[in-house]
Amino acid sequence: MAEEEIKKEASQEAAEDTKETKAEEAKAEEAKTEEPSKKSKKEKPSKTDKEKEALKEQVSVLEDKVKRQLAEFENFRNRTEKEKTASYDNGAANALKKFLPVVDNFERGLASVPEDKKDDPFVQGMDKIYRQFVTELENIGVEPIEALGLPLDPNLHNAVTQQESDEYEPGTICAELQKGYTYHGIVLRYSMVAVVPE
Repeated sequence: MAEEEIKKEASQEAAEDTKETKAEEAKAEEAKTEEPSKKSKKEKPSKTDKEKEALKEQVSVLEDKVKRQLAEFENFRNRTEKEKTASYDNGAANALKKFLPVVDNFERGLASVPEDKKDDPFVQGMDKIYRQFVTELENIGVEPIEALGLPLDPNLHNAVTQQESDEYEPGTICAELQKGYTYHGIVLRYSMVAVVPE
């Protein structure tokens, strides 16, 4: 009986050893299978890193496109605003040109009044209307072009004749035959002038 018990114990130990060996072998197998899965996990992040880099690059390209389009739109808006302003100024200049002969007629009429009639109420009324008209034109932005005593500027003056003068130097304007006007830098009418010959 003691032998049977020894045999039983020996077989149980052998079975336990076999179980332990099988457990160790299973652990080793798990470790082997885990290592490739860890490697594949490491590979997956590298794939996602590449994907992230590609996405970052795509985002930066799209951001650049958006910035360029915003800049183009801003330039378009500024250009449109300038064109609108220029168009308005040109339209206003064309309308204001029509009033310049009225100013000329007022000036000629007031200049032709004899000295003894300058105190006449009618003449004073016309003078006040003329001054009010000129003031309103100045408020709009219409300015007379300076001419007398200045050198000839072809951008502002139209020389139609030459006159001898002791008062002005050669090459300068000695007489203004018709007053010129500008509106916001646009010449409405060139000054018609006489220049001292050189």
